[in-house]
Amino acid sequence: MAMKEQVYIDERDAAGMAKYHERVRNHKPSAMYDLVRVVMTGTYGALDRVAAIDVQNVPRAGGTIFVPNHFSFIDHFFTGIHLRRKLQFMAKSQLFKPPLDFVYSHGGVFPVMRGKGDTETFITAKAILDRGGVAQMYAEGGRSRDYYPTVAKRGAGQLAIMSGKPVVPVAIYGSQFLRDVKRHWFPKVIVRYGRPLQFTQIDEPTKEQSQIVSEEIFRRVLEMWWEMDAEFEPKWRRAERARTGEVPRRTPPAAQ
Repeated sequence: MAMKEQVYIDERDAAGMAKYHERVRNHKPSAMYDLVRVVMTGTYGALDRVAAIDVQNVPRAGGTIFVPNHFSFIDHFFTGIHLRRKLQFMAKSQLFKPPLDFVYSHGGVFPVMRGKGDTETFITAKAILDRGGVAQMYAEGGRSRDYYPTVAKRGAGQLAIMSGKPVVPVAIYGSQFLRDVKRHWFPKVIVRYGRPLQFTQIDEPTKEQSQIVSEEIFRRVLEMWWEMDAEFEPKWRRAERARTGEVPRRTPPAAQ
């Protein structure tokens, strides 16, 4: 079931996001993070529908970048549920409006103004990394609109090069089926953490350098994702593909 394309419109300027960036740059996630984790674990995790593979690959301390694929608006919950470390991620600026903006910023979430070349987002992410935190940036920039990963955007590569911090490629499998929850119940979501990748630090990387690194990270994400697809694809989805004659899209659209 394909989803409609998202339209990112926020009439506010960067000044409207300043207080949220300031909060995250100068403060670690508050008790709000723990509260949201308990609520989410109680609603989804308690169903035993989230599993993790190779958690030992995640560094126990120090600035770390997570780069997952992206299907669901709660993918960040799936990547963080099995970790003791607190995961901080960016969210589209349109979400930062009362009253939820308090929950987001105190929980460690920071805004990104899509389509506006938002440099403040990278400053905030780097501040998180410099104090030894975990910052997550989705490889594809936004959510995939169907059942398959799409293409890497340069943002994750840019952060990796600018910070010089280790990058953990993360493959999330199963959250693409959440849109079918009314027909097929809650899908099993499996999160696999790859071995950390390290890149030479460059203070001002070019767009080309950032894109090359993003694609290298995403290549590892895709390797893990397709391995999980072969092992964990639900029976109903396999039957659906057989009925419609659909062939799995094993290469990103731009590479076809």
